[in-house]
Amino acid sequence: MKQYNHFLTKELESGKAGPKIQKIIFEIIFQHIQDMVFVMKVEEGPKFRYLFMNETGMKKANLSIESIGKTFEEALSTEAAFFLQKMYEQLLNTKEVVIFNDRLVNKDGNEVYGETILTPIFDNEHSIRYIIAITRDITERTMEKKRIMESEQRYRSIVDHNLDAIFTLSTSGKIMEANPAAERLTGYTEKEMTIRSIYDMIDDRDLDKFRQLLDKTCSGYALENMDCKLIHRKGHLLIVHIKTVPIIVNGEIKGLYVIFKDLSEQAKNMEMIKFMAFHDQLTGLLNRRALLEHLNEQIYVKTNDSCEFALFSIDLDRFKYLNDSLGHLAGDEILKKVSSRLLQIQNDNCFVYRVGGDEFTILLLHTNRSEASRFASKIFSIFSHSFYLNSHEYFISPSIGISMFPNDGKDPETLIKNADEALFRVKEKGRAHYQFYCTDMNSVITNVVTLETHLRKAIEKNELVLYYQPQINCENGEAKCFEALLRWKDHEFGHISPDVFIPLAEDTGMIISIGNWVIESVCKQIKTWYEKGIDDIRIAINISPKQMNQPNLVPFIQLMIEKYNINPSSLEIEITEGVMHDTREVAPILFKLKQLGIYISVDDFGTGFSSLNYLKRFPIDGLKIDQSFIKEILSDEKDAAITTTIIHLGKSLGLEVIAEGVEEKEQVTFLRNAGCHKIQGYYFSKPIPVDELEKMFLCSSQMKKILI
Repeated sequence: MKQYNHFLTKELESGKAGPKIQKIIFEIIFQHIQDMVFVMKVEEGPKFRYLFMNETGMKKANLSIESIGKTFEEALSTEAAFFLQKMYEQLLNTKEVVIFNDRLVNKDGNEVYGETILTPIFDNEHSIRYIIAITRDITERTMEKKRIMESEQRYRSIVDHNLDAIFTLSTSGKIMEANPAAERLTGYTEKEMTIRSIYDMIDDRDLDKFRQLLDKTCSGYALENMDCKLIHRKGHLLIVHIKTVPIIVNGEIKGLYVIFKDLSEQAKNMEMIKFMAFHDQLTGLLNRRALLEHLNEQIYVKTNDSCEFALFSIDLDRFKYLNDSLGHLAGDEILKKVSSRLLQIQNDNCFVYRVGGDEFTILLLHTNRSEASRFASKIFSIFSHSFYLNSHEYFISPSIGISMFPNDGKDPETLIKNADEALFRVKEKGRAHYQFYCTDMNSVITNVVTLETHLRKAIEKNELVLYYQPQINCENGEAKCFEALLRWKDHEFGHISPDVFIPLAEDTGMIISIGNWVIESVCKQIKTWYEKGIDDIRIAINISPKQMNQPNLVPFIQLMIEKYNINPSSLEIEITEGVMHDTREVAPILFKLKQLGIYISVDDFGTGFSSLNYLKRFPIDGLKIDQSFIKEILSDEKDAAITTTIIHLGKSLGLEVIAEGVEEKEQVTFLRNAGCHKIQGYYFSKPIPVDELEKMFLCSSQMKKILI
């Protein structure tokens, strides 16, 4: 310090500064010795000459001892000198302390930011003789501020350009901010929204659930578990999916973000699919799919198991004769008139379905046997009046078979079968009356018990075998994916239909051991194909609802994959939509299977629990369009529309779409033009044994030739 402050000392000792000035100068210097300190002499011009600089100032300002005694122009770059000259002249003009920030580059090439305080030192004539400059290094503070600003800008960019509506709320629900997507979604401007509460925009039916969601978020939880209806400015309702995130500052919750994803279009598409899938095209009545849905709901979902209901199977007597005599167009008109009359008795407890041709079904809830008899009489009274068509009068009578839940069946298939059986007996006895189903217990029990006994021994007797049906890629004609289908040839009864033994296996619980046998057999077969050099392949296995609920399903599949050392991507698990009812149980299983690397598809899509909810929540890779849609795509506009819509829906969600039950070349053309990914059906191949599969598909390009 003694080497370069002698200029200041000499000036002070000359007596011109005076004792008072000396005291002020040294107090300032030593109070701020950790900062950069500069003492500048004011000369005419005005010019400012360095009299003193401390070591910190010299080092950080990139100056040397030779700079002392020099002016700004002599010691600094032109740009820096100009800037400081301007600041110092400002002090001379105002005669008050000047504070400013500046930036310089040190000798290492790094940016350094400083906050400078210029303090004037007056002589006895109140003229400014010296200026004390104290510069504090604020580089760290400035850089932190920059980082905060950049972080804020990144946050604003994410929020402002997000396609989903994002609201910033207070803990009470007041809207503090809203992004542009929120303005587009709600129809309000951000200014209009910030004077409202978010609760004003939620439909009353969802309000309590929404409040609970926000309350839990304000307790520190980020949530995504709710769809609700949002009220648009114009009054219509929007279906939105909600995510919430708490805003936590210094450990304290200051508010929350609410993110709305618009599901309105998807909901409309799904509603259209559902309506078309569950209604008859000709009559507008509910169809067979709707019947199965309602029966499943009444049997498996409703909590009151003791509640009886009746199922009426109705057939129009001699309708085939009328249809053949008058023509199909006239027959269709009569069916419409019959449907119109039956609709007169439909209400909240009574549902009417057309299940095919001249076959109708009525589901009557909350009833008993005697009330069902009176209702049957009511149906006959509907047909007591004649039908008029083209000025001609026709009399039509119904035959009715009735089954009662739970006495005549505890599942939809049994109830429908038994109602049809009762109807068949009515037809046998002369038509135009009704009959309840009557059980022949001895013969039924004998047949079931015998079949069950044989099925229990089927595995150990090697009577079960897997057949494979190819799934053809519509783009290149390749057959690299196959569905494994179980077959049973009993040593006594011969071939038993899967429609017979699979339900029996479900009822008795044998489906678990049989299902495990199928899983291991498929893994073993894949390993065999690997050894033959066939490794680009995937095999689909059907998993039953009961098997899906087994806690050891995933560990068993993982064990088989490891045992046979196969790639998990060679396995595909097919589940039905009915499995999706129990979201809490099924979701973890599906995610575990997905973590293993297994492909997951939904079989018979459109016939069961169709919902966008599970499409977005579950890790699904593919959809299989039920063959009931494919069967009539060339003649039924609604089936064609449903099929096309499912394909487009699947593709928009990034899912592979497979059509099953394809039997005609024209169906292949339709599906390829619609953009379907894969096709499965008898047009290409029925299910075949493994040796035929290898000859036809795994070792040739035969299918590619067929498609081309």
